[in-house]
This record gives sequence, C-alpha cells and structure tokens, in this order.
Amino acid sequence: MQNINNRFPGFKSGFVAIAGAPNVGKSTLLNRMLGEKISITSKKPQTTRDRILGVVHRPAAQLVFLDTPGIHRAKNELNVRIVDVAFSSISGADLILLMADVTSPDPVSEAIVVKKLKAQKKPVILALNKTDLIKKPEILTLIDKWTNAYEFEAVVPISAKHGEQVEELLLEMEKVMPDGPPYFPEESLTDMPERFIAAEMIREKVFRFTGQEIPYSTAVTVDSFSEDKKLVKIHATIHLERDSQKGILIGKGGSKLKQIGEEARKEIERMVGTKVFLKLFVRVQKNWSKDTKALRKFGY
Repeated sequence: MQNINNRFPGFKSGFVAIAGAPNVGKSTLLNRMLGEKISITSKKPQTTRDRILGVVHRPAAQLVFLDTPGIHRAKNELNVRIVDVAFSSISGADLILLMADVTSPDPVSEAIVVKKLKAQKKPVILALNKTDLIKKPEILTLIDKWTNAYEFEAVVPISAKHGEQVEELLLEMEKVMPDGPPYFPEESLTDMPERFIAAEMIREKVFRFTGQEIPYSTAVTVDSFSEDKKLVKIHATIHLERDSQKGILIGKGGSKLKQIGEEARKEIERMVGTKVFLKLFVRVQKNWSKDTKALRKFGY
C-alpha cells in the first residue's frame, strides 16, 4: 500500500494550541484566520470555556487550531475546569501559539503560561496582539521583554481585529509544522457540531448584553435542534444561578431576552445558511457553577 505521505509531497499539517491570558483576542484571531465565525467573542474575560477547533487550509499546509480558554489563577470549580481544558489542549498540540495583549498586560496569568511552556518541549510562537493601538518603540520594548522570558520560534506583532500581520503569522507557523497529510477534508472548518456553536452564540449574546456577574453565572443548553431545507428550529435554555438574575436577563416586558434571541438568531442564520426559529427559555439552577454534577451536565 502506498504511504499516505507520498500522496502529499512537501505538505505540512499539525495542531496549534492558541494559548494566553483571558481576553487577549484568541477567538478573534481564530475567526480572522478562518474567515468565518465559529468561536465566540466579547470584551469580557473568560468568554471561551471550551476547546474550539478550527481548520485553516493553506496551499501547502493544513493548520488545525485549538482555541483554548484564557489561562488564569482559577479559584472556583468552574474556572479550575476551564483552565484544565486549556492545559490539556497545550499538551496535545504540535505547536503553541502564545498570544499577549500589548495594551493590557496580565503579569499573573502570563507568568502561569510561561511556567507551563517551560515544562514542555514544544515549539512556541508569540503573537503580540493589538499593536495597532500602541507606538512602534513600545512594540520593540515588549519584544525584548518577552524574548528575555522565553525562547520563541518567532515573535510577530499583529492586530487580530484588523488582520494586520496575520498572513505573516500564518507563514511563521507553517515553517514549524511537521510534514504530513491533511487531517480534515478541504471543506471542513471545525469539528464542532452546529448545535454546540448555536449554544455558544446564544451565550455570547448574554455576555454582550448583560453586565455584572450574570455572564459568568450563565450556561446554555440546546433542548432541540431540528432542520429542513427552509427552516432550522431551535429550543434552548439559559441557566442562571439565582432568582434575582432571572428578571435582569429577561428585562422589562421581556425586552432583554428578546434582544439576546434576535441577535443570536441572526448569527446562527449566517452559520447555517437558512432561516432560523429560535425559542429561548430561562431556568434557575442554584449555584450550578459550584456543583460537580451540574458542571458535568452542562459539559464542563
């Protein structure tokens, strides 16, 4: 039988874990590289809770990205599990793409990440994000600081939001990828089911349209997901931890829940390419983020 590598001469492929402190732009960068939105974003930290896989197809390489939750000093049970997801993704990757936000350094989280990197022998590339917001001399100072802390394969200043230097970053990652055939067919962008991404899009809108502790007390489950050629019907439940949060999430006359539902529906329609009927329910499950059984039920 012909060796599969012989069918893809000169081709490279591998897994890249995108790691870093919370809110450095990991999900924004993944969506930018894919040209599609599969990973949710918001200005609030710790938006991403799961490992999200995205596949970038290049002429001579396939890069399989793992968008990981922000690494930080975790305290409660939910956050401990979130950080464990990030560390697990790093352990299974061929390359680690470390991201740092040049406008908002997080020394505590960055120290945790660097300590983890030093404990393994995988190649690491550093992407300094949001460099469009600072002056060039500051960028050079930050490059010096980071290269003194760790020996990177490359350091690339980027703007994930505007796409600046993202192509250069992809080229640097290609150089480090091992030789091998593609893992996924050319049309694949992710291994995550549409049902999961729909729940994430709903949770993103909760992050964007509510304040205080509500986003961090929220889990979303999809109760039903049915589709035909003309319509996708979704029933989903937003789970909260306290009765007092329910009224805030629903809003006066149901206005807040309606806003969340309408914006989530538009995002899901773009993903599935057809009309979507989305029905949202709100349920209180007291202190679910501290309950091991509830965490398992919600997939954490």
